[in-house]
Amino acid sequence: MKLAVAIPCYKVRAQILGVIAAIPPSVQRIYVVDDCCPQESGKLVQDQCTDPRVRVIFHEQNQGVGGAVRTGYRAALEEDMHIVVKVDGDGQMDPALIPHFTRAIERGKADYTKGNRFYRPESLKGMPPIRLFGNAALSFVNKLSTGYWSIMDPTNGYTAIHTAVLRELPLHKLEQRYFFESDMLYHLNTMRAVVHDVPMDSVYADEESSLRVSKVLPEFLVKHINRFFKRYVYLYLLRDFNLGSLYSLLGLLLCAVGVLFGGWQWWRSSMTGLPASSGTVMVAALPLIIGIQFLIAFLHHDVERVPTEPLSLDLTDVETGASANPIER
Repeated sequence: MKLAVAIPCYKVRAQILGVIAAIPPSVQRIYVVDDCCPQESGKLVQDQCTDPRVRVIFHEQNQGVGGAVRTGYRAALEEDMHIVVKVDGDGQMDPALIPHFTRAIERGKADYTKGNRFYRPESLKGMPPIRLFGNAALSFVNKLSTGYWSIMDPTNGYTAIHTAVLRELPLHKLEQRYFFESDMLYHLNTMRAVVHDVPMDSVYADEESSLRVSKVLPEFLVKHINRFFKRYVYLYLLRDFNLGSLYSLLGLLLCAVGVLFGGWQWWRSSMTGLPASSGTVMVAALPLIIGIQFLIAFLHHDVERVPTEPLSLDLTDVETGASANPIER
């Protein structure tokens, strides 16, 4: 299978040549995307890198890490690559791990792989506490919004994807900035693609990062909530109506009845000064308790529906490695 690497470049002049030099020979193509870098990282690669695999692509305007990766993806699709690995140009991602990211895809066990810095306690050494807290908090919210309940470290940008699946993704709809990786997981789940985590260590050296957890955390939470409701409506109401749909609707209805009836009785008691009877309390509490149980059952159903059959096996002719559906949306 033909492997390609996409490297978004923004303020990585000091690290980019070392990252390219460390990419293993099993990779056939390297796309260096200069995202309007003020340090002219792309020009540096053009002038000093002699690796024939390298193709430098320039953005006239900064599009963010997601926009740069999308450009690399499109280049890989144009040149009929089979797997595209995304590696940052700041030296945080060891290119020697590329075979670990492509192995599950090559063996037909996954459509998309991503790094997980939380797999081993030793891997967290060197991670700044604020990033550790932010990633841990967002990991749980990400499970709700994307439906990948076994996936951790959703903001990890070390990824690999089969181009047969990539062709089916609406690339123009993917987020351009730091929410790109999480948005990718959301879209992959709506396609029912199989995602695997790859254990890796966190590396923090002298790279310059413009990511501020205190700034993006509220933004990420809002977007995750938005993706959860969109995924729910699409997978449980529009595409299918299943037992999970019934659990969720009954749960919400019963919780609403319990809260509204209980609230009305509380207001009535506060106005009259008469305490509610035990029977009234039970009538208010019972729907709420049963409704919560239904919602827990819905979450259990959602966990069991994590995709397990790789899409790439159906979308790709295994013998020839040619895409069965070459039309890019």
